[in-house]
Amino acid sequence: MGCVGSSEKGVDGLFTFHETFRTQIHSWHQKKIKKPKVWKHPESLTRAQLKQMRDEFWDTAPHYGGQKEIWDALRAAAEAEISLAQLIVDSAGVIVTSEDLSTCYDERGAKYDLPKYVLSEPTNLKDD
Repeated sequence: MGCVGSSEKGVDGLFTFHETFRTQIHSWHQKKIKKPKVWKHPESLTRAQLKQMRDEFWDTAPHYGGQKEIWDALRAAAEAEISLAQLIVDSAGVIVTSEDLSTCYDERGAKYDLPKYVLSEPTNLKDD
């Protein structure tokens, strides 16, 4: 029986840590998603080049950590209109810490950094 008690303490301690973490970052979750600020790429890009950059990012992003389901939700949100993006991240339990989605966390504390080129088009985008 002593082992069960020890195990329960460990679970309680873990639970307390996660609840503290969630409470601490819960206020960040209240941020509403807004359209990203305008930006300019160092070199003019075509739509095909921008699409290739985006595809490469989304293909490799899950290898840097976090949960694939959260990456999938972030991609869907990044490619959606603002109101739908808000619903997607809220439904997935994504904690938004920057209004433009560039920095987010999941409920376990994993960080997800999104580059601006997956969130919006540069001002110097040129036709193919």
